[in-house]
Amino acid sequence: MSTPWYRRIAEGLTRSRERLGEELNVLLRRGPNLDEEFWTELEDTLIGADIGVTATTEIVDHLRDQAARKALPDAASVVDALAEQLAGEFPTPDEDPLALTPVTILVVGVNGTGKTTSVGKLAKQITDEGRSVILGSADTFRAAAAEQLDIWADRAQVPIVRKERGADPAAVAFDTVAEAEATGADVALIDTAGRLHTSADLMRELEKVQRVTANRSKPPVRTLLVMDATTGQNGLAQAREFHTSLTIDGIVMTKLDGTAKGGIAVAVARELGIPILRIGVGEGIDDLRPFDALGFARALVGMGDA
Repeated sequence: MSTPWYRRIAEGLTRSRERLGEELNVLLRRGPNLDEEFWTELEDTLIGADIGVTATTEIVDHLRDQAARKALPDAASVVDALAEQLAGEFPTPDEDPLALTPVTILVVGVNGTGKTTSVGKLAKQITDEGRSVILGSADTFRAAAAEQLDIWADRAQVPIVRKERGADPAAVAFDTVAEAEATGADVALIDTAGRLHTSADLMRELEKVQRVTANRSKPPVRTLLVMDATTGQNGLAQAREFHTSLTIDGIVMTKLDGTAKGGIAVAVARELGIPILRIGVGEGIDDLRPFDALGFARALVGMGDA
């Protein structure tokens, strides 16, 4: 974990780390004893960070066991062990889909999560790496989505496949894959319509897009879910529904700089077993960063760089 990366994520998590770090400091100031009151207050602190009740209970139980087995001497040593415990809750990805070449990437998520912006940032980052990208504007429901993606296509200097508003999103995805194949593009990056996870019809449409894309694409197809960290437990409910309807290969979590409850990342990754691949900690193009579990956990609890 590089120091610049740590500093960037620490700055992005300022609201979360100040809240969680301060509450952990309160625990430390109350004395070194690992009594029942300490464990209860630690549980309350983690639940307050949106880590979730079940996850918190199991994390604290594990820390209790660790404290006994390793004879941890005081509250400070338990807090030190907390970051590693949190980091261990994140699944390790078998691959980074965004590093594959060639690859077809479908990007899904609820409106307002930063989905289209994330697609644009990823396109610019991939082209900056020297790989070729073609964008697909399969969000044909929201007019502004195509216009927004056009701006990113211009910024990244990449071609874009789009159709008229109301066109079949699966047809756009099909044409994007075909164009990527014809031009030899390294990455086909397809923005889908922001779906309300409670709409069965719209979720079925996304299932169709995923099926058509998988049938047409010769390169592997991966689906990324964009989540808004500020939505907290509601975002977890949304992710649960997407995961039920679609095969989700990874999560892009945006707006972590906008919440004091960054623990939602732990809750999502832990419950769904889906790796977090990128995190957004600001508005800039470089603020969509590859995810580092230990770096994130250490920043979340307010610890210094390793």
